[in-house]
Amino acid sequence: MSSSGSTYGEIHRYEPPRESTAAAIAIVLLTFVQIVFVALFVYGLAERWAVAAQDTGVGNMVLGFLLAAIFLNLGFILLLYRKEFLPDVMIVKKRRRKWEDLYVREEDAEGTKLVDQTGAWDTVKRAVYPYYKR
Repeated sequence: MSSSGSTYGEIHRYEPPRESTAAAIAIVLLTFVQIVFVALFVYGLAERWAVAAQDTGVGNMVLGFLLAAIFLNLGFILLLYRKEFLPDVMIVKKRRRKWEDLYVREEDAEGTKLVDQTGAWDTVKRAVYPYYKR
């Protein structure tokens, strides 16, 4: 659904989310898997797997795998949520030139002379603070 207006800040395009049932079920299942991974990680920390298996180093690898699985699973949950349940919105924004982003006046884009007829203090102010607002 697109609108014909182009005033700044107006919504230019709005596409509603799909809200599929399969994505909702997948998010719920991934959430249960997330809870299991977090519980195993906390149990491993409480039982000191990393210290107990210090000779072999297996405890650190298991805890590292669990931590990686936690973040990857969380990433998939957020990916599904963003794709299926958030709308796609485009807002009209004002396009600026490079010198406008820095608040430099167009005639001063190349710089200013060190010696000018306007006064020494104004010249020093503009040399020290070149992004002089209008």
